[in-house]
Amino acid sequence: MGQTIAEKILSAHAGKEVKPGELVISNIDVVMVQDGTGPLAVSEFKKLGKTKLNNPQRTILFIDHAAPSPRKELSNSHKVLRDFAKDYGAILSEVGEGVCHQRLIESYVNPGETLLGADSHTCTSGALGAFATGAGSTDIAVVMGLGRTWLKVPSTFKIVVEGSFPKGVYAKDLILHLIGLIGADGATYKALEFTGSGVKNMTMADRFTISNMAVEAGAKVGLFETDEKTYEYLKEQGRADKYKEIKADEDAVYEKVININLNDLKPTISCPHTVDNTKTIDEMEKVKVDQVYIGTCTNGRIEDLRIAAKILKGQKVNKDVRLLVAPASRKVFMQALEEGLISTFVEAGAAIVTSGCGACVGVHAGILGDGEVCLATQNRNFRGRMGNTEGFIYLSSPATAAYSAIKGYIADVREVL
Repeated sequence: MGQTIAEKILSAHAGKEVKPGELVISNIDVVMVQDGTGPLAVSEFKKLGKTKLNNPQRTILFIDHAAPSPRKELSNSHKVLRDFAKDYGAILSEVGEGVCHQRLIESYVNPGETLLGADSHTCTSGALGAFATGAGSTDIAVVMGLGRTWLKVPSTFKIVVEGSFPKGVYAKDLILHLIGLIGADGATYKALEFTGSGVKNMTMADRFTISNMAVEAGAKVGLFETDEKTYEYLKEQGRADKYKEIKADEDAVYEKVININLNDLKPTISCPHTVDNTKTIDEMEKVKVDQVYIGTCTNGRIEDLRIAAKILKGQKVNKDVRLLVAPASRKVFMQALEEGLISTFVEAGAAIVTSGCGACVGVHAGILGDGEVCLATQNRNFRGRMGNTEGFIYLSSPATAAYSAIKGYIADVREVL
């Protein structure tokens, strides 16, 4: 019997052929924490009595969620991670280097590998053909010391995507459509495997956006097979030698098959306060926005910024709207500077904020006021997500977000494309 991508990767790391529902001990190639989850992982690691990390060069500590720190308590948490990195030889990604998930795909994760991270959106790296998933800080501490953990082998939903994106429709619209279709818990502890002619034509940025939000349907991982685009991306990052072919067997067995035709999609909005509360732009009433946020690990890549800048060039942000732009990493920030995108944003009236997670997680740099509405390109719109339980968060693609910043309300970007 053939295997899915998830089953193949876990078989290789468990040292035996695995099947869905089975509990296995899997070797872990890369382990990571961020400044919100890292201090607890460090504390638990020290309780284990281990004197060294299993693989310090593939143990990465990211300071990105409260970066730069807005409070002394968070500064002290950062100090814990800095000291641990020095004492144990772990890799430290400092303030301004970027969001953990973007940095992982840029520098650390390769096809066929396993990644365990103390952050739910670790699944982003699944677009590289890696079994990448989140875990609790205590589990992470054990992996830091032992290099392995137990996992239940997930069954897989095959998402067959055909067609091509219509005008004004992007990967973010696709994943919001899928989450609205199956529900926020519709794929709990499942692997989502994306395939079809529509996937073949997607950029790596598209794939990262989709894998990033797999967890918003409850999925354990969001996986893509590797191809020439994967190779070219790795080559651009200086890791062409890490490419390998990862794909499911033709006779792999799936729990469910879901077919989506991109030609049928429209710009899609996720409405408060759950990600699966989706509507097409045609179904939306005119919702006034106070803040628009473009960036995050979901849509802060250079391709996203190019799309937003194209719409904003020569335009002005509505006088009643605050536009925040956060490139996902220092590398993206520098590229956006070189291409003149940052100038376009600033000239339009945007505020450029540090590459990090601050506004998305409601720690700093964009917290909402009571009753305020934010249209964001992030992955989550739970009540209180952006720092205020009295705020309202809508999710969209960068194109919809940029056009809405000009109009002052959630608007149909197809009007200008």
